[in-house]
Amino acid sequence: MNRPNRIVAGLDVHKDSVFLCILDDSGKVFEQKYGVLTPDLDSMASDMQKYGVTELAMESTSIYWMPIWRILEEMFDQKLVNPYFIKQLPGRKTDVKDAEWIATCVHKELIRGSYVPESIIQELRQYDRKLFDLNRDISGKLVRLDSCLQRCNIRISNYISTVDSKSYRNVASLLSQGITLPEKLLEKIHGRTINKYGKDTLTAALTGVVSKTDSDIISMLLEEIEMLQKHKTRCQERMTEICQEKYPEQMKRLKEIPGLKERSATAIIAEVGVDMKMFATAASLVSWCGLRPRNEESAGKIKGRKITHGNKYLRSTIIECAWAASRTHNSFFNRFSYTQVTVRRKNRMKILVAIARKILVAIWNMFSKDEDYIEPCISASKTA
Repeated sequence: MNRPNRIVAGLDVHKDSVFLCILDDSGKVFEQKYGVLTPDLDSMASDMQKYGVTELAMESTSIYWMPIWRILEEMFDQKLVNPYFIKQLPGRKTDVKDAEWIATCVHKELIRGSYVPESIIQELRQYDRKLFDLNRDISGKLVRLDSCLQRCNIRISNYISTVDSKSYRNVASLLSQGITLPEKLLEKIHGRTINKYGKDTLTAALTGVVSKTDSDIISMLLEEIEMLQKHKTRCQERMTEICQEKYPEQMKRLKEIPGLKERSATAIIAEVGVDMKMFATAASLVSWCGLRPRNEESAGKIKGRKITHGNKYLRSTIIECAWAASRTHNSFFNRFSYTQVTVRRKNRMKILVAIARKILVAIWNMFSKDEDYIEPCISASKTA
């Protein structure tokens, strides 16, 4: 029985150009360079349809693949490929040859596409990753705010655990209004801090030289921080709204896991999605997240057991959830953490990674089997 002629395409994507190569069973059929504007991509799609292309692949080049994926999504069976897995052997390298090599890998079924979630999950990802950016920006603004206060010789951050505390914000707010009397500023400090360090020490720390310019700069920084906080709230509200509308059951189940609340539940759905078809096993999901220990052994010697690279956004969220779960009283993760860290004296961070893996495994089973969370009943004395 004759196999039907299979026609595939490879795209080598750049910021301002796309190189297309079309192959069939007999070899190269067509190759062309296109621009990246929408009319150019429409023309490329028309050419691929004319030659009867059924599937194509492209490298995940920065963010430049995303608009191309969106435009071609409804027309072709697409694969997004990590450049690491289709790297050519050393030799003469051109953009045209890269496109031909990608097409060859697709035609010979040498590659498997990366996980690209559905459009609604991609929208959630945009909000989730914007939240990470906003948190980073807020941290930077708080550092600048403290630098401004230090310049004025206001040393209150030496005695307060974090510059994001209520006491610190209240002091900064008074300074932005031009109120510099140490006695007035001391009224905004929490009583426990005063009892710990004494009024004289804190009064001295709040005595500085604050000019009108300093007050203006402090006011600007506080306004910028407040604006970023509003954007955070807006992103989280939108994420919660989408998840409650589209994935209410999954949200409810995720919140049943110790250490997971609304923010972490929406972030997990945004990064993983709710369809586990791309992850054949729980180990696949753990590996994709980057929480699986790598295996580096040579001549019988173990070179390393560090965790692998993966989705850094999901990994960060899950590690934070593991930290919270290990402190949730009367939970399995709390008992497990106590046994491993206190009794067996293992490294706390390694145990947090182990708890994070257990949480991911639970999430995979909940989503793939459509089940509620079940608290583990196994002995907490087992190893990580």
